[in-house]
Amino acid sequence: MKKLSIRLIAAAAAVLPLAAVADPAAAFKERTIRVSHVVPKDHPFQIGIDRFSELVAQKTGGKMKMRGYPDGQLGAELQSISAAQGGVLEMTLVSTAATASVVKEFGVFDLPFLFSDFKEADLVLDGPVGRKLLDKLPEKNLIGLCYFETGFRHVTNSRRPITKAEDLKGLKIRTIQNPVFIDVFNTLGANATPMPFTEVFTALETKAIDGQETPYSNIHGNKFYEVQKHVSNTGHIYGAAVVLVGKKFWDQLSGGEQALLQESCHAARDHERSYSRTEDPKLLAQIKAKGAVYTEIAPAERARMRELLQPVYEKYARTLGEDVVKQTLAELGKHRAASK
Repeated sequence: MKKLSIRLIAAAAAVLPLAAVADPAAAFKERTIRVSHVVPKDHPFQIGIDRFSELVAQKTGGKMKMRGYPDGQLGAELQSISAAQGGVLEMTLVSTAATASVVKEFGVFDLPFLFSDFKEADLVLDGPVGRKLLDKLPEKNLIGLCYFETGFRHVTNSRRPITKAEDLKGLKIRTIQNPVFIDVFNTLGANATPMPFTEVFTALETKAIDGQETPYSNIHGNKFYEVQKHVSNTGHIYGAAVVLVGKKFWDQLSGGEQALLQESCHAARDHERSYSRTEDPKLLAQIKAKGAVYTEIAPAERARMRELLQPVYEKYARTLGEDVVKQTLAELGKHRAASK
């Protein structure tokens, strides 16, 4: 009997590790992760967050729950960054322009006419340059998981069509609260007016500003066409966004939980970008159908605008860090040469 009991105990002990393997969710704790962002719930950001949430729920047996809070419900971009740093908020999705407020080098992605297409953007964001910048975040009490996108930014306004750089002269254009954006529009003759995104519609409606510059997803999702007559495909800056986790929250996670979030972010990123790029032409068609007057800007004029903005490149090559600007331009140059 004694020998039988020992055998039963040994057999049970052998089964326990197998049971733990069979139930991977046992490695995860019950957690709630709030993700703040400032755009509407039908924006690609929320689509990406929903996919992120699904993946995390599937892999943890529902133990880790993630929920997106759109429309700035948990604060504007800079507020949500501070909240994540302070441990008040678990996660936020903010523009690289806003992220540059804590790590200035992120401003390299906001240089005007930096990327010619989406392939170039992916090459830099998901390559050594993008990783190098994410690695600077922990010292600012943040963890950067991956990059989502808002796409190429375009100008709308209520006063006139824009077909060339001179058409921007004197227009009061809302920009992100970021010095690169401000200098871009001031250099082109506009009156750059930085303000939180949550205040833009009212400012346009009351004519406190003449126009704004965001991707088609924002123009459509926020119904800017209701208060803006003209839209032009300036494509002046590619909009990227960083999925940020507060380091205080991150440090509470196990290695397995951290790895799960990192892996799931990459999958959600691919889903979000694919959705965004498929929807972009559809959204422009809907914006025009709502009555907006669309003006095409010729590639030659876009190239001319880039030349006019060389002083911005020269200035920020110094202030953002010449090494990161040079590395970015070198990677793009190598890619373009190989593509010829």
